[in-house]
Amino acid sequence: MHIDCHMHTPLCGHAIGAPIEYARFARGKGFDMITFTCHIPMDWDAFGQTGIRMRLDQLDQYRDLIHETAEQMKPEGLEVLCGIEAEVYPDEAHMEPMDKILTGYQWDFVLGSLHAHCRSYIEWLKKHKVKDDKMIADCYFRHLIDGVYSGRYDSMSHPDVIRTYGVVDHFIPEEHEDVIRDFLAAIVEQGICMEVNTSGLNKGAYEVHPDPLILDWASKLGVKLTMGSDSHRPDSIGQHFDWIQPLLRKKGFTELYYFRDRKRHEIDMPDAM
Repeated sequence: MHIDCHMHTPLCGHAIGAPIEYARFARGKGFDMITFTCHIPMDWDAFGQTGIRMRLDQLDQYRDLIHETAEQMKPEGLEVLCGIEAEVYPDEAHMEPMDKILTGYQWDFVLGSLHAHCRSYIEWLKKHKVKDDKMIADCYFRHLIDGVYSGRYDSMSHPDVIRTYGVVDHFIPEEHEDVIRDFLAAIVEQGICMEVNTSGLNKGAYEVHPDPLILDWASKLGVKLTMGSDSHRPDSIGQHFDWIQPLLRKKGFTELYYFRDRKRHEIDMPDAM
């Protein structure tokens, strides 16, 4: 079984291609299941609005698009699920409107993402005088830990994206080993998953999210993985899966996981497609 649990739609403002185009490409490439996870609407413009995420008044349109695509693809043997990429943020006051969306709709899958390059987080760092690279990265992982314990998310998305987009000049996992291991241990304790996100191979350090060393630590701790391409165009579905999945097998991961109706399901780690 081949799955991709992270892709977007044009409603976010920085993706191209209708959901049906993603679905048809995925089926043609041999996928059995895909999950759309467009960025959740947020009430504060510091999280990014135009060109970053759908508006609240587009949420029903998003769900309708995914459900229509699911119906169209049933005869072709592709299951299409409707998820959402939710935010992780340290100020709970800004989480309340988001929580209404998470609890007010039926979702298959909720990803938790701390987009450290958003103005919201940059302003939080400045306000709390978090300045040097080590402090910023440590702070980022502590907030991911808080996200894990919040109970909001099924899987923590692109967990070392702090290294990308210039938020820090240098990110060396070994220098943050204690807090990263605490993050991984929290995932295991809370019974959720961590995402392997292959889009990291296309930008920044040109390395998978999370870094292979973090994957080694995760394997030894028994972390369960979801996997997503973070596709923003149809032809990037399953990008780099063909060599990342054998790498994960070598690191000791023998299963992948997906969520339907917020319930976790296990599949064998696929061989290269």
